[in-house]
Amino acid sequence: MDKNVLGTALKACCYAPKTGFYRDGFCKTGPEDVGTHVVCAIMTEEFLVYTKSQGNDLSTPIKMYQFPGLKPGDKWCLCASRWKQAYRAGKAPDVLLEATHEKALEIIDFELLLEHKYSEDQP
Repeated sequence: MDKNVLGTALKACCYAPKTGFYRDGFCKTGPEDVGTHVVCAIMTEEFLVYTKSQGNDLSTPIKMYQFPGLKPGDKWCLCASRWKQAYRAGKAPDVLLEATHEKALEIIDFELLLEHKYSEDQP
């Protein structure tokens, strides 16, 4: 069973758009996932602009990969190293802890994730 950063069962991040390295809605990882796509983050305009400026455009659709392009409010499994880089730049999006794989803790301190904890109750 895959676990989240809280030590409980990993919950789905998002099915629309379908996210995850395996495009199954979960931020699971495996040996072929060299980017470690394990952080379930809620996209913001600020983050999307930042990641595009770093060479990773997540907002432009790519039809050949059935990628719709992300917009603010979408949930997406980010590479742990990209999230940490965005954190250092003051641009990190909030994180759904229940859907963030425990493997993220090998790259990001739990306290940093907790600072950016997203709650479904938030506006």
